[in-house]
Amino acid sequence: MQIDADERTSFSITELAEEFGVTSRTIRFYEDKGLINPAREGTTRIYSRKDRGRLKIILRGRRLGFSLQDIKKMLDMYSPESGSRAQLTFTLTKCEEQLEKLKAQRADINEAIEEIEDGIRQLKDYLAAGGDPSKGARKTIA
Repeated sequence: MQIDADERTSFSITELAEEFGVTSRTIRFYEDKGLINPAREGTTRIYSRKDRGRLKIILRGRRLGFSLQDIKKMLDMYSPESGSRAQLTFTLTKCEEQLEKLKAQRADINEAIEEIEDGIRQLKDYLAAGGDPSKGARKTIA
């Protein structure tokens, strides 16, 4: 019988890498940045459920476009003893900022798509009308 990952208390770097579809190098990078801090048994890293949870949040944050600095601040602000209102407020602000950035990027992408589609239509129409692109280029210059 296999134990569900949510019920386990410790994980190897290989297990986490496989579970989250990242490389061991990626996990070590986040460790070097102080985002996760596994225990050590000699040279072997032993990741706790907390480390696994933090890694899950880190990867989600990166996928959504947050900086490592912001992700670290979000993670470090969490305190089960004092509540997490400050963390939630900071996270909400960052999410709203990121949403606005993504909406602006989407608008830019939609505009670029429209321009490319228009260019493609013009090229197809020109070619369908028997146009010669080399002559057409001279016509537009003259």
